[in-house]
Amino acid sequence: MILQIPVLFLSLIVDRVTGDPKTSLHPVALIGRWIGWWGRPSRYPVRIQRVIGIVGWFLTVILFCAPFFVIQVYAPWYLYLLIAPFMLKICFAIRALEEHAQAVSDAVSSDERARKASMLVSRDTTILDDEHLLSAAYESVAENLNDSIIAPLFWFILLGLPGAALYRAVNTMDAMLGYRDERRYLGWWAARMDDLFSFIPARICGLVLLVVYAWKRRLKPAVRVLKHDRKKRPGFNGGIPMSLIAGGEGIQFEKPGVYLIGKKEKTFLEAGPSIIRTVRETTLLFCFFAAVTLLLWGGVSNIYGT
Repeated sequence: MILQIPVLFLSLIVDRVTGDPKTSLHPVALIGRWIGWWGRPSRYPVRIQRVIGIVGWFLTVILFCAPFFVIQVYAPWYLYLLIAPFMLKICFAIRALEEHAQAVSDAVSSDERARKASMLVSRDTTILDDEHLLSAAYESVAENLNDSIIAPLFWFILLGLPGAALYRAVNTMDAMLGYRDERRYLGWWAARMDDLFSFIPARICGLVLLVVYAWKRRLKPAVRVLKHDRKKRPGFNGGIPMSLIAGGEGIQFEKPGVYLIGKKEKTFLEAGPSIIRTVRETTLLFCFFAAVTLLLWGGVSNIYGT
């Protein structure tokens, strides 16, 4: 378990140095193609789509987690220490998230129009003005602080490499199938499982954000928006980091016709760099708390083990 501490911090270095390689051979891209193959509602009669969704979910989890399990359980410590940071990096994305948000900001600033936002969000970006495009991009950053960073690292701390892989597979299936359209029956299990596996990490993410904004002397507005607006976003996980970041940064997230979160004090172009810094600070603080927890747990285990 103690080996997870250097692996955790080495994986952050790997992410900062390499980002996400733009290749179709990336393991998440490969599992995405697998999900895209079995996750087509047109393949199945409606009456069996829920069952297919459950079976496909378990098969996907097993396929994706298997190599992570092998390294976690069977690799000698020195090989684990060498390989594990790169395998853990597969399961989370910090630099790539920052780069996508920056690409949208740069496109807006240069009047290029931020069609690159479509890479980061699921809504139709062709009908949005600049501020709404930036809102969509930074909403995704706020939500993915949990989904793409804190949650996979949390499950790594709890279950090792297979835990991080499990969450990455769960979240990817929800991102591809968890919609209220023709995929609603096929993806209902994926959506429920993502809610379940994200529940505790989202609240830990919220606690760490509270510490960050207390340090920045923005705790009161962050808590105010958390209380008033966290339930405006559909689902009971994503609204936590979104509302805290909206209040803490003094911005307003808006999905036209669906929700308004926060009170506008700054534009997204003004607040963007601070949002990215907050994501980095929250990640590092979470990892620090996780390392301390692992050390304490290891100490307690040693005491009772003797």
